[in-house]
Amino acid sequence: MDFEDFIISPRNFKTESWQIGNRITKEIKEDSIVLLFVSDYRGVGGDAEVQDFTAVRNEFYKLSQMDFEIPVVDLGDLVSGKSVQDTHYILQEVLSACHYKRAIPVIVGGSNDFAFSLFSALNFHQKNINYTQISNIISLQQGETINEHTFLGKIFGAKNFSINNYHHLGYQKHLNEMDSVRLIKEVEFDIIRLAEMMNSTEKTEPFFRKADLVTVNCDAVESFSEPFSMNPQVNGLNRREICAYMKEIGLSENLKSVGIFNYNIYSENQLNHQLLAQMLWYLIEGINIQHSHPKERHYELFYVLIDDRQYAFKRDTFSNLWYFGDDENIENCIPCSRKDFDEAKKGWLNARLTKI
Repeated sequence: MDFEDFIISPRNFKTESWQIGNRITKEIKEDSIVLLFVSDYRGVGGDAEVQDFTAVRNEFYKLSQMDFEIPVVDLGDLVSGKSVQDTHYILQEVLSACHYKRAIPVIVGGSNDFAFSLFSALNFHQKNINYTQISNIISLQQGETINEHTFLGKIFGAKNFSINNYHHLGYQKHLNEMDSVRLIKEVEFDIIRLAEMMNSTEKTEPFFRKADLVTVNCDAVESFSEPFSMNPQVNGLNRREICAYMKEIGLSENLKSVGIFNYNIYSENQLNHQLLAQMLWYLIEGINIQHSHPKERHYELFYVLIDDRQYAFKRDTFSNLWYFGDDENIENCIPCSRKDFDEAKKGWLNARLTKI
C-alpha cells in the first residue's frame, strides 16, 4: 500500500521569511518533526469526512520560526478509511514511515482513540514504552469496537504490547467512573488530578521527562466562547497552562510520537484555531531546546536520611532537573522534582519514588 494515496497535500501559504511557514516542507525527512492532520471523529461519535484545517494552518504558519533547527514537515490531511479500523491501519503505515527516519510524528485532530495507533506503531519499533496522556477521562471499557472509551483498555490488554510506565494527567473526579480510576491505581500507574497541574508545570514535569509517547485529549482544556474540543468542558487546563505543557512534552528526552486529539475542527472561532496553532508551536520549541542540550551531563549527588535509611537524589547541573537513585546510569534513576527532594529532607518520601 502506498500511503501517499491517502494523504491530501496542504496548499501553499504566503508567509514572511521570519515565519515558520517559510521553512515547512511536504516530504518526510530524517530527524524531522512531521505534522499530519486527521479528520476521522467516529471514535467520539462524529463523522469521517475530510475537514478543512486551513484556518489552523493559517494561524500556525504565520508564527515565528525563531532559531529552530529541526526541519518541520506538513504531510497534509489523512483521508479516512471506510471503517475506523481502516483509518487506524493507514495511520500506522504513515507513523512507521516516520519512525524509520527517526522523525517525530505529530498527529493533529481525530478522536482520542487514535492514541492506539500511535502506541501500536511505536511498539513495532521499540519495547518498554513510557506513555503519558493528558486527559480528563479515564475509561477502560471493554468492547470489540475501538473508540475513545475502549482504546486504553486495548493498549493495556494487548499481549504483544510492551508498556513500561503509564502516567495519566489531568483527570477530573466528577467525570470519571471510580472503578477505572481504582484499577489504574492498583497496577501502580500514576494518576494526577487537574488541580495538581494548575498554575505550574514543576510538579508534573517528571512525568514527561522520559516519555516516548505523549497524547493530549483536548477535552482536558477548558472551553471559552465556542467549544474547543469535541466534548467541551467548563473546567480544564487554561490556554497558558496547555501551552506550557506542550513545551514540556517537547522537552522529553525520549520523545518519539505525539497526538493532539478531540480538537473541535468544526469550530469557526479564530481563537480556537490560534490556540491549537500555538500548542503546536510550543511543542516544536520544546523539541528544539531539548536537541540543543549537551549530550554529556554531570550530576551532583545528595543523600537524605529518613528513619535510619539513606536515599539518594541527583541534580543535573545543566538543566537543574532532579532524579531519585544513585545508579551510575541515569536511565535507571527516577525523574523527580526539587519539591520531592525538599520534602525528603523534611522526612517525607514520595511513595511514587519507591514503588518500583
